[in-house]
Amino acid sequence: MTGEQQYGVTNPISMAGPTEADLHRTRQLEEFLVSAGLYESPEDGALRKEVLAQIDQIAKAWVKRITDERGYGEQLVEEANAKIYTFGSYRLSVHGPGADLDTLCVGPCYVIREEDFFGVLHDMLAEMPEVSELHPVPDAHVPVMKFKFKGISIDLIYASISLWVVPEDFDISQESVLCDVDEQSVTSLNGCRVADQILRLVPNVDHFRTTLRCMKLWAKRRGLYSNVTGFLGGVNWALLVARICQLYPNAIPSMLVSRFFRVYTQWRWPNPVMLCSIEEGTLGFPVWDPRKNPRDRTHHMPIITPAYPCMNSSYNVSTSTLRVMTEQFQTGNKICEDIEMNKAGWDALFEPYPFFESYRNYLQIDIVAADQDDLRTWKGWVESRLRQLTLKIERDTFGMLQCHPYPCEYNNTSSQGYHCAYFMGLQRKQGVPIQEGQQFDIRGTVEEFRHSVIMYFLWRPGMDIFVSHVRRKQIPPYVFPGGVLPSRHARGANQTVKASPGSSSGNSGDESPEQCSNKSSVKLKKRKHETAGNIDKGDKKPAIRSNRAVACLGAMEGSTYRGIIAVEAVSQRVTDGDVQSCLKQKVSEVLGSARTIDRVSGKTSTEGSLGNVTALRAENFQNGRKHSVSLGTILAVQAGSKNDAVGKSVRRVTLTSRA
Repeated sequence: MTGEQQYGVTNPISMAGPTEADLHRTRQLEEFLVSAGLYESPEDGALRKEVLAQIDQIAKAWVKRITDERGYGEQLVEEANAKIYTFGSYRLSVHGPGADLDTLCVGPCYVIREEDFFGVLHDMLAEMPEVSELHPVPDAHVPVMKFKFKGISIDLIYASISLWVVPEDFDISQESVLCDVDEQSVTSLNGCRVADQILRLVPNVDHFRTTLRCMKLWAKRRGLYSNVTGFLGGVNWALLVARICQLYPNAIPSMLVSRFFRVYTQWRWPNPVMLCSIEEGTLGFPVWDPRKNPRDRTHHMPIITPAYPCMNSSYNVSTSTLRVMTEQFQTGNKICEDIEMNKAGWDALFEPYPFFESYRNYLQIDIVAADQDDLRTWKGWVESRLRQLTLKIERDTFGMLQCHPYPCEYNNTSSQGYHCAYFMGLQRKQGVPIQEGQQFDIRGTVEEFRHSVIMYFLWRPGMDIFVSHVRRKQIPPYVFPGGVLPSRHARGANQTVKASPGSSSGNSGDESPEQCSNKSSVKLKKRKHETAGNIDKGDKKPAIRSNRAVACLGAMEGSTYRGIIAVEAVSQRVTDGDVQSCLKQKVSEVLGSARTIDRVSGKTSTEGSLGNVTALRAENFQNGRKHSVSLGTILAVQAGSKNDAVGKSVRRVTLTSRA
């Protein structure tokens, strides 16, 4: 291979071109993609271009308005400018019908993101009749404004550069654009710069685009297309495909799809996937380097961006999600081998993943809100935290209980209210000796997760989350096509997790764990409207771990689940900051007559020093019950009907002492 061009950081694996059979399979593949509706119509494409032009004009008018209001002078007002760029699938030209339009607004140094972008521009958009579903997300890792413009979904982010005037021919690919900009602007600018660099580094752009369309469709069908839940997003799949194009520079799409699975089935993670060498740069931004950065050594599936500063784009991948993707790569590789031997067609590769037939045990995460707008906001926040639940379960079971988060939301259209649900598959780690009577008690883990989610700073009455353990036969029918529960399927060899039965339908009562062949079990709450921190009768140990103090508080309106406080401590001093702030500010509001007793002074007060609290007293409820709870126990209070005021009518007070 003397004199051949090298793409990427290594020589190609093969310079072979296509055979007649490869050409035929590629034609079949392209026909399949068309039939799957992956290509946008000319009319829709023209509408996108029109919308982009209008948003560009809106951005220019916005910057001129800011410049004028700040009194910068007529000349600067005249020259004031902003530029709209695209990134993501649209910039790579692999977008499909209905896809979001990812856009970046580049503005001058004096136009501020917090005040001007999320303030003035937001108000301008809100007044336009073409704009609907306007939803600012200023607290995101990359702050974004989401909205629809003439029915097209827009994700608009902002970057302020160091120039006073943004030139109309501004070249965003130059490293100098990153000078004197904040970290969020660097991230925003790099979305465009990474896409441009990918297109420069692949040997054949058309073959890359067709292959990427295939892999994105496959990932969505197999439940692997979601960066936020720990799988891979659009840029990750683009980088993986681009690397295969570099390794097989003369291959066509049918060959590249097959080689994709062949290579990544054998890839030895955490060896990184890189399209080019990592440059240190001259601006001092940190780059991905596990030799220098200990945090980079913890990444499970590094996929490195090719534009400075080079970073790992797949840091969200966990041990569990990497396992799922590796198994799916192996399945895809086997199907591609069958396709090459004419034993299968392309439709076999793109079969949807039978998630609800693949596990015996699941977690059901129900999300509720008071109205549609609140549900959209709340759902986005909860979805962004689901990865933390996977990590916490991995941590607390020492990796012995594996999670498979499924990045699809399900809505029960037959029920009233505003609700959606997510699911996670659960199974014991394979290849590990089974211990007789082994249990995975994750109730405390779930309560810790729920606590972290409920502390959302935009929380509103009506927002809540319930996590239930359900077995496969208890999966609600609305998750299946047509709302029809399929016939029972036999589970394969990996169905080895045993679980205590739980229900998402609110069934009550204490049930004994159902015995399965592997002598292990999963425990979680049995009633949707109870906190996972409650201990069922007959359990000898509380579920919440004893190495930390935990506080959980929610005050719901419009639902039966009205209020909950759970407090745990293992010493005589409660030092956890969340416990202190929650109790000081909220215990009186939620429990009404609940009081804390100061150990030193003996005074009763809801505002006392929590460093000396030895008891939490709940008394004077309408039902006449009085209870005093010492440290090291859990107090859970659930209010009665949804029309009762919090703290006035208590249906049940549950106390569980630490063993």
